[in-house]
Amino acid sequence: MKITTPDIGVDKATVAEILVNVGDTISIDDSIVLLESDKASVEVPSTSAGVVKSILVSQGDEVAEGAVLVELEAEGQTAAPAEEAPQAEATPAPVAEVKAETVAPVVAQNTSTASVDVQVPDIGVEKAIVGEILVAVGDSIEVDQSIVVVESDKATVEVPSTAAGVVESISIQVGDSVKEGVVILQVKSASSATPATPEAPKPATESAPVAEVSKEETPVATAPAGDVEIAVPDLGVDKATVAEILVAVGDKVEKDQSIIVVESDKATVEVPSTTAGIIKAIHVTLGQNVAEGIGLVTIEAEGQAAPAAVAKAPASTPAPTKVEAPKATAPVTQAPVSQGSDKLTKEQNAANAKVYAGPAVRKLARELGVVLAEVKASGPHARLMKEDLFAYVKTRLTTPQAAPSATVAQVSGLPKLPSFDAFGGVEEKVLTRLQQVSIPQLSLNNYIPQVTQFDLADITELEAWRNDLKAGFKKDGISLTIMAFIIKAVSHLLKEEREFAGHLSDDGKSVLLRNEIHMGIAVATPDGLTVPVLRNPDQKSIKQIAVELGVLGQKARDKKLSPKDLQGANFTISSLGAIGGTAFTPLVNWPQVAILGISPATMQPVWNGQGFDPKLMLPLSLSYDHRVINGADAARFTHKLTKLLKDIRTLLI
Repeated sequence: MKITTPDIGVDKATVAEILVNVGDTISIDDSIVLLESDKASVEVPSTSAGVVKSILVSQGDEVAEGAVLVELEAEGQTAAPAEEAPQAEATPAPVAEVKAETVAPVVAQNTSTASVDVQVPDIGVEKAIVGEILVAVGDSIEVDQSIVVVESDKATVEVPSTAAGVVESISIQVGDSVKEGVVILQVKSASSATPATPEAPKPATESAPVAEVSKEETPVATAPAGDVEIAVPDLGVDKATVAEILVAVGDKVEKDQSIIVVESDKATVEVPSTTAGIIKAIHVTLGQNVAEGIGLVTIEAEGQAAPAAVAKAPASTPAPTKVEAPKATAPVTQAPVSQGSDKLTKEQNAANAKVYAGPAVRKLARELGVVLAEVKASGPHARLMKEDLFAYVKTRLTTPQAAPSATVAQVSGLPKLPSFDAFGGVEEKVLTRLQQVSIPQLSLNNYIPQVTQFDLADITELEAWRNDLKAGFKKDGISLTIMAFIIKAVSHLLKEEREFAGHLSDDGKSVLLRNEIHMGIAVATPDGLTVPVLRNPDQKSIKQIAVELGVLGQKARDKKLSPKDLQGANFTISSLGAIGGTAFTPLVNWPQVAILGISPATMQPVWNGQGFDPKLMLPLSLSYDHRVINGADAARFTHKLTKLLKDIRTLLI
């Protein structure tokens, strides 16, 4: 049995440490080699139990997926010396002695196999509660079969087994609090459960019968343990096409060796063998469409030495065959389907079909109820690995679930567009990513009864003062715009008119008044409009506000805004600057209840009681949620703001 390098997510890795020696007896999942890349260190586990026969790599070697690391002499294969028995056929007495020596070690080896502890893996939280135990003592389980359900206050996760065999004991109970490393149960591997050969020593006292047994044992030692059919696993799609057949009838294959390549319009997947043996028949042809559960090949599985030693005992030989054959086939077609249908909807399974991932990862995703499109892939060619799935689940366990209200928005309830082919056709222009992600948020405005209050502010003296200051600011590398003064005036006013910076409660019975002011400032970028947040402008000077405005604007244009830069605003200002226009109705940005629009200032004649004076007038557009703010309150708000902007000195009073 050869242990090869699995898919480690990188093209090549370096052998950093060899963890076993020739002659060591190892179990399934024992670490044998430590590999290192520039991304991570990974311990490669053994996929079989046995004795290390040879080590085929050295420290410092570079290996890739499929490279042979070590060669094992699988447990039970030490009965091979029995092949020499026919040479002693002519002399019965010596044969009896040989058989006594060869059978004894086999029995000792079979009964010395240790049980495997299955432990709680890293589940992303310090502690979790055992919600359900899915197996019982005496049950036969497979690798990756769910054995225990654990729950935290964030999520529920099914823990898969890391070993195959018979459940020997269960160390936990429903309601127990467990953490990483706690032993869940003990599994007795299939090889250690093989019937012993108590009758083997008997032939030592009778030379003639022993000679007969030795003649029959020679072919049985290499006889197959049974035919195993390899079926199409869950590929995540309804149908796929056989693109390549990697084996031929008569070929010897190892467990997990790729045998068939199937392709869909989404991905290419290599189907591995679930057992070692010889290809007896191939049931598919190139180009054939296949679906989950369809037989691909039949493998004549390799025999085990322990059953061979008792080939003469009719009562004990059928038992191993009946146990092993179902293990190779039943879990593949039954368990994943039932678990998957319980955890994911049809839509989610359809989404999973579009993601590049192997059958084992898809099976695990169904068991954990994970939509693969939500998981970040780290494998080559954006392939999803099991580690990616575990990392996603760990994050989900430790992160509070988002409020349902955040996902209320739909694009719209509008009917489908008609065809324009009869009117010259269309040319499709794809919206920018920023515009696409803004659509759900903007659609929430459909649920807000919005009104806009218009007003004009005389900023003649304010603009004159700004012109006096801007030269000094420019020397310090600061751009002083009228927006800095407007932000300062609005933040001052919001401390008096707190409802304008509040939120309507979910039950619609109260207004939630915020303790701080965090102001969203709309910034135009080549990709669309974005709204970074200026923190606590009421506590900052006009100079500090001007500096932060410049920083936020540049980050927005450079696409360097972090999620934190866009969160927490309770009032927004949107300015058209010098673009043009006389007024507009900005949309209230839920969950806020008000937004102020600024249009370009223009010189206008203003009546002073005796004549007209030229004044620089700034158009204001205050949109508000009429469920929270009355029209009179909105008019009062804009009137106060015009007075502040006309004489900014009133901020000091």
